[in-house]
Amino acid sequence: MAAMKPRTGDGPLETERSIHGTVLRIPLEGGGRMVLELRDEELETLFDVVQQAVAEREAR
Repeated sequence: MAAMKPRTGDGPLETERSIHGTVLRIPLEGGGRMVLELRDEELETLFDVVQQAVAEREAR
């Protein structure tokens, strides 16, 4: 079971490296941020998916 952590405040989209991988903080509509901790392989997969979405948007 995940540990309960205090809710982070609103803030910018940001990343930072940790000993476990990369922490990604995404601001959410309505307040707060979603915090993801990604291993390097997961980060590369996310990068590929986002890059593909941007390319599709630019093709329109």
